[in-house]
Amino acid sequence: MTRHVEIAGGGFTGLALGTALAQAGWTARVHERTEEIRAFGAGIWIWDNGVRVLKAIGAADDALEGCTEAPTYISRDAKGRYIDEVPFAPITSTDRSRMFCITRQQLLAAILGAAQRAGVEIVTSSQATGAKPEGVLITEGGREWPADLVIGADGINSNVRDSLGLLKSRKPHVDGAIRVLVPHEPGYADTEEGRTIREWWNGYRRVLYTPCNRDVFYFCFTMLARDKEAAQIPLPRAVWSEAFPHIASMIGRVPDEGRYDRFETIKLKAWSKGRVAIVGDSAHAMSPGLGQGCGTAISNALSLANMLQESDNIERVLARWEARQRPISEHTQLWSTITWPLTLWPHWAAKLYFNMPILHPWVLKQRRKPSEFHAYGTETQVRWMPPHMRAETEAEAAA
Repeated sequence: MTRHVEIAGGGFTGLALGTALAQAGWTARVHERTEEIRAFGAGIWIWDNGVRVLKAIGAADDALEGCTEAPTYISRDAKGRYIDEVPFAPITSTDRSRMFCITRQQLLAAILGAAQRAGVEIVTSSQATGAKPEGVLITEGGREWPADLVIGADGINSNVRDSLGLLKSRKPHVDGAIRVLVPHEPGYADTEEGRTIREWWNGYRRVLYTPCNRDVFYFCFTMLARDKEAAQIPLPRAVWSEAFPHIASMIGRVPDEGRYDRFETIKLKAWSKGRVAIVGDSAHAMSPGLGQGCGTAISNALSLANMLQESDNIERVLARWEARQRPISEHTQLWSTITWPLTLWPHWAAKLYFNMPILHPWVLKQRRKPSEFHAYGTETQVRWMPPHMRAETEAEAAA
Protein backbone atom coordinates (compact mmCIF):
# COMPACT_ATOMS: atom_id res chain seq x y z
CA MET A 1 0.00 0.00 0.00
CA THR A 2 1.38 3.41 -1.03
CA ARG A 3 2.09 5.76 1.84
CA HIS A 4 1.39 9.49 1.66
CA VAL A 5 3.06 12.58 3.18
CA GLU A 6 1.74 16.13 3.55
CA ILE A 7 4.50 18.73 3.92
CA ALA A 8 4.11 22.32 5.13
CA GLY A 9 6.84 24.50 3.61
CA GLY A 10 8.27 24.65 0.09
CA GLY A 11 11.84 25.56 1.05
CA PHE A 12 15.01 23.50 0.75
CA THR A 13 14.09 21.05 3.51
CA GLY A 14 10.46 20.40 2.66
CA LEU A 15 11.22 19.89 -1.02
CA ALA A 16 14.23 17.66 -0.33
CA LEU A 17 12.21 15.44 2.00
CA GLY A 18 9.28 15.28 -0.38
CA THR A 19 11.61 14.37 -3.23
CA ALA A 20 13.34 11.59 -1.30
CA LEU A 21 10.04 10.06 -0.21
CA ALA A 22 8.52 10.30 -3.69
CA GLN A 23 11.58 8.59 -5.14
CA ALA A 24 11.04 5.82 -2.58
CA GLY A 25 7.45 5.24 -3.73
CA TRP A 26 5.44 7.59 -1.49
CA THR A 27 2.99 10.15 -2.77
CA ALA A 28 4.03 13.59 -1.54
CA ARG A 29 2.31 16.96 -1.46
CA VAL A 30 4.10 20.18 -0.50
CA HIS A 31 2.17 23.25 0.69
CA GLU A 32 3.86 26.61 0.09
CA ARG A 33 2.27 29.70 1.65
CA THR A 34 3.47 32.12 -1.08
CA GLU A 35 2.28 32.32 -4.68
CA GLU A 36 5.42 30.63 -6.03
CA ILE A 37 8.45 28.67 -4.90
CA ARG A 38 11.26 31.21 -4.61
CA ALA A 39 14.30 32.17 -2.56
CA PHE A 40 15.53 35.62 -1.59
CA GLY A 41 18.70 36.94 -3.22
CA ALA A 42 21.62 35.71 -1.17
CA GLY A 43 24.32 33.08 -1.17
CA ILE A 44 24.37 29.87 0.83
CA TRP A 45 27.16 27.57 2.00
CA ILE A 46 26.87 23.85 1.32
CA TRP A 47 29.41 21.45 2.82
CA ASP A 48 29.88 17.82 1.82
CA ASN A 49 27.16 16.64 4.19
CA GLY A 50 24.68 18.69 2.18
CA VAL A 51 26.22 17.68 -1.14
CA ARG A 52 25.57 14.02 -0.28
CA VAL A 53 21.88 14.83 0.04
CA LEU A 54 21.79 16.72 -3.24
CA LYS A 55 23.48 13.81 -5.01
CA ALA A 56 21.10 11.29 -3.46
CA ILE A 57 18.02 13.11 -4.77
CA GLY A 58 19.54 13.93 -8.16
CA ALA A 59 19.99 17.68 -7.65
CA ALA A 60 23.75 18.06 -7.18
CA ASP A 61 24.79 18.74 -10.78
CA ASP A 62 22.23 21.51 -11.21
CA ALA A 63 22.77 22.98 -7.74
CA LEU A 64 26.56 23.19 -7.98
CA GLU A 65 26.97 24.06 -11.65
CA GLY A 66 29.36 26.98 -12.10
CA CYS A 67 30.03 27.52 -8.40
CA THR A 68 33.32 29.15 -7.43
CA GLU A 69 35.98 26.97 -5.82
CA ALA A 70 37.12 29.09 -2.87
CA PRO A 71 40.56 28.09 -1.51
CA THR A 72 40.15 29.56 1.97
CA TYR A 73 38.22 31.84 4.33
CA ILE A 74 40.14 34.68 6.00
CA SER A 75 38.96 37.11 8.71
CA ARG A 76 40.65 40.46 9.36
CA ASP A 77 39.81 43.50 11.44
CA ALA A 78 39.31 47.03 10.14
CA LYS A 79 43.08 47.65 10.25
CA GLY A 80 43.80 44.58 8.16
CA ARG A 81 45.11 42.53 11.09
CA TYR A 82 44.70 38.78 10.77
CA ILE A 83 42.10 37.09 12.99
CA ASP A 84 41.36 33.63 11.61
CA GLU A 85 41.66 31.41 8.53
CA VAL A 86 39.85 28.23 7.56
CA PRO A 87 41.27 26.51 4.46
CA PHE A 88 38.89 24.47 2.31
CA ALA A 89 39.64 21.14 0.68
CA PRO A 90 39.98 21.35 -3.10
CA ILE A 91 37.12 20.10 -5.22
CA THR A 92 39.28 17.12 -6.21
CA SER A 93 39.63 15.94 -2.59
CA THR A 94 38.40 12.42 -1.96
CA ASP A 95 38.48 12.45 1.84
CA ARG A 96 38.48 15.98 3.28
CA SER A 97 35.28 18.02 3.62
CA ARG A 98 34.67 20.56 0.88
CA MET A 99 32.57 23.71 0.95
CA PHE A 100 30.58 25.14 -1.94
CA CYS A 101 28.85 28.52 -2.07
CA ILE A 102 26.04 29.09 -4.53
CA THR A 103 23.04 31.36 -4.77
CA ARG A 104 19.99 30.36 -2.80
CA GLN A 105 17.87 30.56 -5.93
CA GLN A 106 20.10 28.13 -7.84
CA LEU A 107 19.95 25.65 -4.96
CA LEU A 108 16.18 25.94 -4.62
CA ALA A 109 15.65 25.60 -8.37
CA ALA A 110 17.76 22.43 -8.42
CA ILE A 111 15.83 20.80 -5.57
CA LEU A 112 12.51 21.94 -7.04
CA GLY A 113 13.47 20.37 -10.36
CA ALA A 114 14.27 17.08 -8.63
CA ALA A 115 10.93 17.25 -6.78
CA GLN A 116 8.98 17.80 -9.98
CA ARG A 117 10.77 14.93 -11.74
CA ALA A 118 9.90 12.68 -8.79
CA GLY A 119 6.21 13.59 -9.07
CA VAL A 120 5.87 15.70 -5.92
CA GLU A 121 2.63 17.71 -5.97
CA ILE A 122 3.16 21.35 -5.05
CA VAL A 123 0.30 23.54 -3.85
CA THR A 124 1.07 27.26 -3.67
CA SER A 125 -0.82 29.93 -1.72
CA SER A 126 -1.53 27.23 0.87
CA GLN A 127 -0.79 28.43 4.41
CA ALA A 128 -0.40 25.74 7.06
CA THR A 129 -2.08 26.70 10.34
CA GLY A 130 -1.53 23.55 12.38
CA ALA A 131 -1.58 19.78 12.52
CA LYS A 132 -3.12 16.89 14.42
CA PRO A 133 -0.87 14.18 15.92
CA GLU A 134 -2.84 11.40 14.22
CA GLY A 135 -1.50 12.65 10.88
CA VAL A 136 -3.52 15.60 9.61
CA LEU A 137 -2.20 18.88 8.21
CA ILE A 138 -4.50 21.88 8.62
CA THR A 139 -4.43 24.85 6.25
CA GLU A 140 -6.19 28.21 6.18
CA GLY A 141 -9.94 27.95 6.28
CA GLY A 142 -9.74 24.83 8.42
CA ARG A 143 -9.16 22.47 5.52
CA GLU A 144 -7.72 19.14 6.65
CA TRP A 145 -5.24 16.99 4.72
CA PRO A 146 -4.90 13.47 6.20
CA ALA A 147 -1.68 11.53 5.62
CA ASP A 148 0.46 8.70 6.92
CA LEU A 149 3.02 11.36 7.87
CA VAL A 150 2.82 15.13 8.25
CA ILE A 151 5.93 17.33 8.09
CA GLY A 152 6.33 20.82 9.53
CA ALA A 153 9.04 22.48 7.43
CA ASP A 154 7.42 25.89 7.68
CA GLY A 155 10.32 27.92 9.10
CA ILE A 156 11.19 29.54 12.42
CA ASN A 157 7.62 30.78 12.87
CA SER A 158 6.22 27.28 12.29
CA ASN A 159 2.48 27.02 12.82
CA VAL A 160 2.68 23.23 12.65
CA ARG A 161 5.23 23.09 15.48
CA ASP A 162 3.44 25.60 17.66
CA SER A 163 0.04 23.96 17.22
CA LEU A 164 1.49 20.83 18.83
CA GLY A 165 3.18 22.63 21.72
CA LEU A 166 6.65 21.34 20.80
CA LEU A 167 8.64 24.56 21.23
CA LYS A 168 11.09 24.42 24.15
CA SER A 169 13.04 27.63 23.64
CA ARG A 170 13.43 30.39 21.10
CA LYS A 171 16.44 32.57 21.72
CA PRO A 172 17.06 35.69 19.60
CA HIS A 173 20.75 36.48 19.17
CA VAL A 174 22.28 39.88 19.79
CA ASP A 175 22.86 40.38 16.08
CA GLY A 176 21.32 40.06 12.66
CA ALA A 177 22.34 40.58 9.06
CA ILE A 178 21.46 42.04 5.69
CA ARG A 179 22.20 39.58 2.87
CA VAL A 180 22.44 40.51 -0.80
CA LEU A 181 23.90 39.41 -4.13
CA VAL A 182 26.17 41.85 -5.98
CA PRO A 183 27.44 41.62 -9.60
CA HIS A 184 31.15 41.01 -10.08
CA GLU A 185 33.24 43.50 -11.99
CA PRO A 186 34.56 41.95 -15.24
CA GLY A 187 37.40 39.52 -14.58
CA TYR A 188 37.32 39.83 -10.78
CA ALA A 189 35.90 36.35 -10.26
CA ASP A 190 39.02 34.90 -11.93
CA THR A 191 41.49 36.52 -9.55
CA GLU A 192 42.86 34.91 -6.39
CA GLU A 193 41.37 37.75 -4.35
CA GLY A 194 38.02 37.39 -6.05
CA ARG A 195 37.87 33.65 -5.33
CA THR A 196 38.82 33.97 -1.64
CA ILE A 197 36.10 34.18 1.00
CA ARG A 198 36.92 37.16 3.21
CA GLU A 199 35.45 38.78 6.29
CA TRP A 200 36.27 42.14 7.83
CA TRP A 201 35.46 43.35 11.35
CA ASN A 202 35.05 46.90 12.55
CA GLY A 203 33.78 47.10 16.10
CA TYR A 204 30.40 45.39 16.19
CA ARG A 205 29.98 45.48 12.42
CA ARG A 206 31.17 42.77 10.05
CA VAL A 207 31.14 42.25 6.29
CA LEU A 208 31.46 38.81 4.70
CA TYR A 209 32.37 38.47 1.02
CA THR A 210 31.68 35.11 -0.63
CA PRO A 211 32.02 34.44 -4.38
CA CYS A 212 29.15 32.35 -5.76
CA ASN A 213 29.95 32.10 -9.47
CA ARG A 214 31.46 34.16 -12.29
CA ASP A 215 28.50 36.56 -12.26
CA VAL A 216 27.75 37.43 -8.63
CA PHE A 217 29.12 37.40 -5.11
CA TYR A 218 27.34 37.28 -1.78
CA PHE A 219 27.66 40.08 0.80
CA CYS A 220 26.53 39.51 4.39
CA PHE A 221 26.45 42.67 6.52
CA THR A 222 26.24 41.80 10.22
CA MET A 223 25.41 44.21 12.99
CA LEU A 224 23.98 44.22 16.51
CA ALA A 225 20.20 44.22 16.64
CA ARG A 226 20.28 47.60 18.38
CA ASP A 227 22.37 49.13 15.56
CA LYS A 228 19.40 50.63 13.73
CA GLU A 229 21.59 52.90 11.62
CA ALA A 230 23.36 49.96 9.97
CA ALA A 231 20.33 47.66 9.67
CA GLN A 232 18.20 49.77 7.34
CA ILE A 233 16.77 48.49 4.06
CA PRO A 234 17.91 49.50 1.47
CA LEU A 235 21.44 49.08 2.82
CA PRO A 236 22.84 52.43 4.03
CA ARG A 237 25.85 52.35 1.72
CA ALA A 238 27.45 55.50 3.14
CA VAL A 239 27.35 54.11 6.68
CA TRP A 240 29.00 50.84 5.69
CA SER A 241 31.49 52.47 3.32
CA GLU A 242 32.67 54.72 6.14
CA ALA A 243 33.22 51.69 8.37
CA PHE A 244 34.95 49.71 5.61
CA PRO A 245 36.55 52.25 3.23
CA HIS A 246 38.85 49.68 1.56
CA ILE A 247 35.79 47.95 0.03
CA ALA A 248 33.69 51.08 -0.48
CA SER A 249 33.59 50.58 -4.25
CA MET A 250 32.08 47.11 -3.78
CA ILE A 251 29.59 48.37 -1.18
CA GLY A 252 28.59 51.11 -3.58
CA ARG A 253 27.35 48.46 -6.03
CA VAL A 254 24.99 46.81 -3.53
CA PRO A 255 21.44 46.86 -4.98
CA ASP A 256 18.49 48.37 -3.14
CA GLU A 257 16.98 44.91 -2.73
CA GLY A 258 17.90 43.23 0.50
CA ARG A 259 16.57 41.53 3.56
CA TYR A 260 17.33 41.89 7.24
CA ASP A 261 17.06 38.87 9.53
CA ARG A 262 17.80 38.59 13.22
CA PHE A 263 19.44 35.29 14.07
CA GLU A 264 17.75 32.85 16.42
CA THR A 265 18.39 29.47 18.01
CA ILE A 266 15.36 27.21 18.32
CA LYS A 267 15.11 24.01 20.36
CA LEU A 268 12.16 21.68 20.77
CA LYS A 269 10.87 19.45 23.53
CA ALA A 270 10.71 16.72 20.88
CA TRP A 271 11.04 16.67 17.11
CA SER A 272 7.75 14.86 16.61
CA LYS A 273 4.35 14.18 18.07
CA GLY A 274 2.33 11.22 16.90
CA ARG A 275 2.79 11.07 13.14
CA VAL A 276 3.88 14.69 12.74
CA ALA A 277 7.58 15.54 12.44
CA ILE A 278 9.28 18.96 12.56
CA VAL A 279 12.29 19.57 10.34
CA GLY A 280 14.67 22.37 9.32
CA ASP A 281 14.56 25.80 10.92
CA SER A 282 11.25 24.89 12.53
CA ALA A 283 13.15 22.39 14.69
CA HIS A 284 16.71 23.70 15.01
CA ALA A 285 17.25 27.21 13.63
CA MET A 286 20.78 28.42 14.34
CA SER A 287 23.15 31.31 13.75
CA PRO A 288 25.23 31.07 10.54
CA GLY A 289 28.54 30.63 12.36
CA LEU A 290 29.37 27.33 10.63
CA GLY A 291 27.41 27.79 7.42
CA GLN A 292 25.51 24.59 8.26
CA GLY A 293 21.87 25.64 8.61
CA CYS A 294 20.81 24.22 5.25
CA GLY A 295 23.20 21.26 5.25
CA THR A 296 22.03 20.10 8.66
CA ALA A 297 18.38 20.50 7.71
CA ILE A 298 18.47 18.57 4.43
CA SER A 299 20.71 15.87 5.97
CA ASN A 300 18.10 15.35 8.67
CA ALA A 301 15.39 15.26 6.01
CA LEU A 302 17.11 12.60 3.91
CA SER A 303 17.94 10.56 7.01
CA LEU A 304 14.25 10.50 7.91
CA ALA A 305 13.22 9.51 4.40
CA ASN A 306 15.72 6.65 4.35
CA MET A 307 14.79 5.41 7.82
CA LEU A 308 11.11 5.34 6.85
CA GLN A 309 11.90 2.73 4.20
CA GLU A 310 12.91 0.26 6.90
CA SER A 311 9.66 0.13 8.89
CA ASP A 312 5.93 0.77 8.63
CA ASN A 313 5.82 1.93 12.26
CA ILE A 314 6.15 5.67 11.67
CA GLU A 315 6.15 6.75 15.30
CA ARG A 316 8.94 4.31 16.12
CA VAL A 317 10.95 5.56 13.14
CA LEU A 318 10.51 9.17 14.24
CA ALA A 319 11.90 8.35 17.69
CA ARG A 320 14.87 6.52 16.17
CA TRP A 321 15.48 9.36 13.73
CA GLU A 322 15.54 11.98 16.47
CA ALA A 323 17.90 9.87 18.59
CA ARG A 324 20.38 9.69 15.70
CA GLN A 325 20.13 13.20 14.28
CA ARG A 326 19.43 15.46 17.23
CA PRO A 327 22.86 15.22 18.93
CA ILE A 328 24.76 16.34 15.81
CA SER A 329 22.18 19.08 15.15
CA GLU A 330 22.58 20.45 18.66
CA HIS A 331 26.37 20.21 18.35
CA THR A 332 26.05 22.32 15.20
CA GLN A 333 23.84 24.84 16.96
CA LEU A 334 26.30 25.09 19.85
CA TRP A 335 29.38 25.62 17.71
CA SER A 336 27.55 28.02 15.41
CA THR A 337 26.75 30.06 18.50
CA ILE A 338 30.27 29.79 19.92
CA THR A 339 31.80 30.96 16.65
CA TRP A 340 29.37 33.66 15.59
CA PRO A 341 29.00 35.92 18.68
CA LEU A 342 32.69 36.82 18.48
CA THR A 343 31.28 39.99 16.96
CA LEU A 344 31.31 41.17 20.57
CA TRP A 345 34.94 40.28 21.25
CA PRO A 346 37.94 42.62 20.88
CA HIS A 347 40.43 41.73 18.14
CA TRP A 348 43.09 40.33 20.46
CA ALA A 349 40.65 38.00 22.22
CA ALA A 350 39.14 36.64 18.99
CA LYS A 351 42.58 36.03 17.50
CA LEU A 352 43.72 34.23 20.66
CA TYR A 353 40.58 32.08 20.71
CA PHE A 354 40.92 30.97 17.10
CA ASN A 355 44.67 30.44 17.11
CA MET A 356 45.64 29.15 20.56
CA PRO A 357 48.18 26.39 19.72
CA ILE A 358 46.87 23.78 22.15
CA LEU A 359 43.16 24.29 21.46
CA HIS A 360 43.24 25.18 17.76
CA PRO A 361 43.17 21.62 16.33
CA TRP A 362 40.39 20.62 18.71
CA VAL A 363 38.31 23.71 17.94
CA LEU A 364 38.75 23.16 14.21
CA LYS A 365 37.65 19.54 14.63
CA GLN A 366 34.46 20.62 16.43
CA ARG A 367 33.68 23.14 13.69
CA ARG A 368 34.15 20.54 10.93
CA LYS A 369 32.32 17.71 12.66
CA PRO A 370 28.87 18.51 11.15
CA SER A 371 30.26 18.45 7.61
CA GLU A 372 31.64 14.96 8.21
CA PHE A 373 28.43 13.48 9.66
CA HIS A 374 26.70 11.60 6.85
CA ALA A 375 22.96 11.42 6.31
CA TYR A 376 21.56 8.00 7.16
CA GLY A 377 21.70 5.73 4.14
CA THR A 378 24.51 7.62 2.36
CA GLU A 379 27.44 6.06 4.23
CA THR A 380 28.67 4.15 1.16
CA GLN A 381 27.84 6.86 -1.38
CA VAL A 382 30.64 7.74 -3.82
CA ARG A 383 31.62 11.38 -3.40
CA TRP A 384 30.08 13.82 -5.87
CA MET A 385 32.41 15.33 -8.45
CA PRO A 386 31.57 17.85 -11.20
CA PRO A 387 30.43 16.25 -14.50
CA HIS A 388 33.63 17.17 -16.37
CA MET A 389 35.76 15.46 -13.70
CA ARG A 390 33.57 12.36 -13.80
CA ALA A 391 33.95 12.26 -17.58
CA GLU A 392 37.73 12.47 -17.29
CA THR A 393 37.77 9.65 -14.74
CA GLU A 394 35.58 7.46 -16.94
CA ALA A 395 37.77 8.19 -19.97
CA GLU A 396 40.90 7.23 -18.06
CA ALA A 397 39.25 4.02 -16.86
CA ALA A 398 38.19 3.14 -20.40
CA ALA A 399 41.72 3.73 -21.70
